[in-house]
Amino acid sequence: MKPRRLLILGMASAAIAQTGAANPGSVPNAPQATQARQSQIRFEDATAKAGINFTHSIGSAKLSSLLEGTGSGCVWFDYNNDGLPDLYVLSGQTLPASMTTSPLQKAPNPPPHNHLYRNNGDGTFTDVTEQAGLDPVLYATAVTAADYDNDGYEDLLVTGYGRAILYHNNGNGTFTDVTAKSGIKVDGWSISSTWLDYDRDGCVDLFVGRYVKFDPKYRNFYAADNYPGPLDYEGETNRLYHNNCDGTFTDVTDKSGIGASIGRTMGVTAADFDGDGWDDIYIANDSTQNFLFHNMHNGTFREIAEDADVAYGQDGEATSSMGPVFADITGSKLLDLWVSDGHYNRLMKNNGDGTFTDIGILSGLSQANAQYVSWGSGVYDLDNDGLLDIMVFHGGLIHMIPMEHSVFRGLGQGRFEDVSRDAGEVVNTRTVARGACFADYDNDGKIDAFVVNLGAPGTLLHNVSTGTGHWIEIRLHGANTPKDHSESNRDGIGARVEIWAGGRYQMAERVASSGYLSQNDGRLHFGLGGAEKIDKVTVHWPSGHSQTIENLGADRVLTVEEPR
Repeated sequence: MKPRRLLILGMASAAIAQTGAANPGSVPNAPQATQARQSQIRFEDATAKAGINFTHSIGSAKLSSLLEGTGSGCVWFDYNNDGLPDLYVLSGQTLPASMTTSPLQKAPNPPPHNHLYRNNGDGTFTDVTEQAGLDPVLYATAVTAADYDNDGYEDLLVTGYGRAILYHNNGNGTFTDVTAKSGIKVDGWSISSTWLDYDRDGCVDLFVGRYVKFDPKYRNFYAADNYPGPLDYEGETNRLYHNNCDGTFTDVTDKSGIGASIGRTMGVTAADFDGDGWDDIYIANDSTQNFLFHNMHNGTFREIAEDADVAYGQDGEATSSMGPVFADITGSKLLDLWVSDGHYNRLMKNNGDGTFTDIGILSGLSQANAQYVSWGSGVYDLDNDGLLDIMVFHGGLIHMIPMEHSVFRGLGQGRFEDVSRDAGEVVNTRTVARGACFADYDNDGKIDAFVVNLGAPGTLLHNVSTGTGHWIEIRLHGANTPKDHSESNRDGIGARVEIWAGGRYQMAERVASSGYLSQNDGRLHFGLGGAEKIDKVTVHWPSGHSQTIENLGADRVLTVEEPR
């Protein structure tokens, strides 16, 4: 294992003494330190053992354009409803000589393509791409999953250069391209996208991010830059499609106000950051100020990123932002915002008044991240001690520079320690990472990850942490059907879940896309520390209903059905 590089910016680490909350209604701090010291976050490379044989392609002999360097993402979703997360991974395709200065001398056989891996339930996967019909001729970039027609099966939107494809899940292991039929028409280069029920009509709507007006023939750049960067191309508008609840969509980009903002989208996520019951949209832009579209409850959005202090980096610069994640990282009952980028990364504490404060330096995260370019990341309780941790994958920006990756263990109150050195050889193995998706693929209560490495084999990281705490994972089923849209969407996207266990409170929202070009398992995961039971779970559904379940056993996957 190569030694880990370390950059110290002069901030002392701090251990925070914490106590749990005494009653379910209060907001606690962290678990007791004794529980935290007992566990060790650790991962192993399970790629070969799992039977996953995926290699990402940039489509050329060497990195020579923004299209190639952007990479691709992945998604965990249970396409066959067997209770096991399946994995869909995207790839570029062989580029013609007109689109690259370094064309392949010989096209690979078989050609590079996306792969769907069915989870066999024993730690292994079977490649079912061909049977499923999920092998498009597309230079694919990002993917997002949701049951857009409320028939009980998750569908897919795959984005890429030139078009986006909507795949309907037929419920029999196959998918059908329904893009034209649905009314979704996206030109240009579509990238990270997400699903949200922005008008709360029970059907998830679609936000499609677009990157830049890429011109492969444009070659005016400094040689050290390797290829023209994002600012060498015009920015793009994003698209918003309203779900008509009949299998079709209407383009409401301009009507909603989304079309008024031109950016360079990289990562997208949607959640109710201000707790008003309506999901908002955050866009991480490349070398351009980031956007926060506040839902105005009337079908329109207002861009407020600058007012909310989430538009720029720590020094007021427009960073190369990559992947945003909403989570209650500081334990304040509010959704904070984590954004990976090409500099220090940003942890922005939600102040509860419509604004955020960047605590990246105070948290201990920025110092360790400064030496890397960060891409895919996830915010999860990796050791089930009741505190959220952060895992970040790194890789060169404009050159194929491999980098080791990072695991930050939560200490409570927005503080973290870098435990990457001891997190396993697979974490310290250098790759050129891009998109990453997270799931407990073997249902053992520990969150695993898959990372797409640029132009190289992907990696399945199995969580083998020791001394871990108890856990629960919650799968939501909204009550809507294809014929009845009076309740919440079938996936429960936009639902907020609160749990009380061991005198401690936790909260999370069911979102679609999260991080860079990717989407995680839709089940909400909570680490419980030493608590062997959950006192109470409350689900606040998008329909406005609230549902409470009491006295639950730990260490289980719980399915919660919305009552009619």
